[in-house]
Amino acid sequence: MNKILAVNGSPHQDGNTARMLKTVLGVCAEAGCDTELYQAGGRTVRGCVACGGCGTHIGRCATDDWMNELYPKMADADAILLGSPTYFADLTPEIKAIIDRTGYISRRDGMRFSRKIGAGVCAVRRSGAIHVLDSINHFFLINDMVVPGSSYWNMSLALSPGDCEQDDEGMTTLRRLGENIVWLLGRLK
Repeated sequence: MNKILAVNGSPHQDGNTARMLKTVLGVCAEAGCDTELYQAGGRTVRGCVACGGCGTHIGRCATDDWMNELYPKMADADAILLGSPTYFADLTPEIKAIIDRTGYISRRDGMRFSRKIGAGVCAVRRSGAIHVLDSINHFFLINDMVVPGSSYWNMSLALSPGDCEQDDEGMTTLRRLGENIVWLLGRLK
């Protein structure tokens, strides 16, 4: 069974980013995939300090915190979704820490993300979503991952919780992203 892990980088556990990720996961679950939503947002964040400890503690970060709980889930997943709201035209500190730290851990751990599927989603009030998605996609591409497209950018215009569900085009895009992930998983197996 294909495993799909979605990581919510918003501090709001049931905000728009979480709801968007759940929309994609719902499509994947209906197709028989094993899905999990991991709440990263709101946790104490420490960025990578470039200590090189992941080179001696293979598969682990030298900083012993929640990242060592998350990394094995990412390494075990067939597809990884990273979701972030737009904060001042950028991604949240939690998603940036995940990008930097798990990226290094994976590279020292035999490029564990290679040929996995990776997709980002972004909740945005007005602008900045493309920059957020671009930063997330850089992580996927530098880690030799496959990035599926959709019918538009994987974003939704949203401010208050639930606003994303009123964005018909955004929700259609997210459902199509889920369909494309399932389709791509079938082709890669």
